[in-house]
Amino acid sequence: MNYYEKAMELKEETIMNRRYIHKNAETGLDLPRTKAFVMEKLKEYGLGPKDCGYGVTATLGKGGKVILLRADMDALPMPEESGESFACPTGTEAHACGHDFHAAMLLTAAKMLKENEDALEGTVKFMFQPAEETFQGSKNMIKEGILENPPVDAALAYHVSPGKMPVGLYMFNDKDTMMYSVDGFKITVTGKGSHGAYPQSGIDPINIGVHVHLALQELIARECDPTHSCVLTVGQFQAGTAANIIPQTAVLQGTIRTNKVEARELLVRRMKEVTEKTTAVYGGRAEIEMISEVPPLICDPKLTDEVIGYMKELKIPGLKGYPGISASASEDFAVIAERVPSTFMYLSAGYLDERGEYPAHHPKTQFNEDVCPIGAACLAHCATQWLKNNK
Repeated sequence: MNYYEKAMELKEETIMNRRYIHKNAETGLDLPRTKAFVMEKLKEYGLGPKDCGYGVTATLGKGGKVILLRADMDALPMPEESGESFACPTGTEAHACGHDFHAAMLLTAAKMLKENEDALEGTVKFMFQPAEETFQGSKNMIKEGILENPPVDAALAYHVSPGKMPVGLYMFNDKDTMMYSVDGFKITVTGKGSHGAYPQSGIDPINIGVHVHLALQELIARECDPTHSCVLTVGQFQAGTAANIIPQTAVLQGTIRTNKVEARELLVRRMKEVTEKTTAVYGGRAEIEMISEVPPLICDPKLTDEVIGYMKELKIPGLKGYPGISASASEDFAVIAERVPSTFMYLSAGYLDERGEYPAHHPKTQFNEDVCPIGAACLAHCATQWLKNNK
């Protein structure tokens, strides 16, 4: 089967699926409408989908090696201002990161692979996951056995990218970190509440929180290797209910992102030590909760090079590679890549006109649907060829 020609024939169907998921955007782990739609489509295409935690999985093929194809399905908790006729009407959810494309393209790939199942020389496993934006989905599905029964030998995922660029670019990194780690943290500082006129009677958690924030910034300035990329951001600081009351608690929430495993280990450890010791100096106590813990995304060089070769075989007009891409954003596919040889690539879904002015996660972002057959064809063809060459 020529997967690109077939994907072009199925382009309108892929777009319809994408638009349904887009209009019915859901966030987090529990995506009832999206999950039901994906399962319904997989059954329609002849597969036998199953629950896997909060996600959906299915397999096809005839034993042998197993390649996992992954798509996330969740949206962002934000309003949509794209102006699209199929925009999510709730005003509180928006597919502003393209996960609707990922799910729709993988559905089309599943349909094509099912039609070509007799020619497969191994097994394809599908992973439709929730909660990528909250870094919970991969872990949930791994816990529920997505990488087992049958065990996975390799994994592949694509991510569409908006912006001012033409459709047809694919961006990858086969030599270094593709995306940064993410360790989200919540610090609850407990002091002693008192009247604002008598600060000596209390222990001020706001004052403590300020010193904690300042101390954490010194970790980047004085403890991190300057050849590493490291970010420590405190994006939320909440405390108090009135101007004349010293509150009992203050809460700081932030994120640590790095491109090196050793830098991540250092920053997470020192964030906890500095917080606890700084809080103790001023007479308070700190409780630290890790909200998310995802390693850097490092792609397998051999698999990445193989996949690039298979993509070139499709002879898709305008398809062009850009190597060495690295992003300080994070991706929970890294949890998969930490366990099995994996590769992850961006596919451009941009516009060269004014529609390309907005990035992902912006309320007005728009994605070019011409990427749909490219993504679907690459998923199906690369899976087929990898199985053929890795028996």
